[in-house]
Amino acid sequence: MGLYDRYLAARLRFEDDVRPDRVAIVITERDLLEQGAYDTLEDAFNWAFEYDAERVTVSVSVLDEAAVPTLKRQFDDIDVPRTIDVRGPDDDVRADAPIQVSIGLGGKHEFTTAVRGLAEEVQEGELDPDEIDADDIEDRLVFPEEPDLVIKTGAERLSDFMIWQSVYSELYFTDVNWRDFRKRDYLRALREYGKRNRRYGR
Repeated sequence: MGLYDRYLAARLRFEDDVRPDRVAIVITERDLLEQGAYDTLEDAFNWAFEYDAERVTVSVSVLDEAAVPTLKRQFDDIDVPRTIDVRGPDDDVRADAPIQVSIGLGGKHEFTTAVRGLAEEVQEGELDPDEIDADDIEDRLVFPEEPDLVIKTGAERLSDFMIWQSVYSELYFTDVNWRDFRKRDYLRALREYGKRNRRYGR
């Protein structure tokens, strides 16, 4: 760890700010094509758990769905500190591991699938439409966890990321591209999160 990284780590300890239990990182398919991209992911997972995260979600936006199987296979070879669940656009099995990876499963698609499932149950008489609430939606999402902190690298846009789940998340944008993302960038995100007063839509 460099001198500046140690300084940031010391400030985090000294300030005793609240840290996020659930961290989400938004990257792109193009980011993963850069040399060392998966090494950075391994590091990011370790940083997150080092600083008290309970769950880490990575969302990979994909332009060409034909690339999804290859990207998913790449995750079989990385060294992760916790159990990992990887899901793609054709998956409907809920992710429940400490590390969760969404590849090409956009928020609109995930939400639409959940609503379609509810509609089918109503049509079959299994569900009263007047009794549908937010929990019914969440029960049908592949990634039900609501991230406390969402980190987006490279640009200030979310790339169709977890539309339902991130409605009250704190968003942190950095112009640092994923290939250059370092521990100091992660620590900066934590410091910024600790300074915010979360309002949860109020």
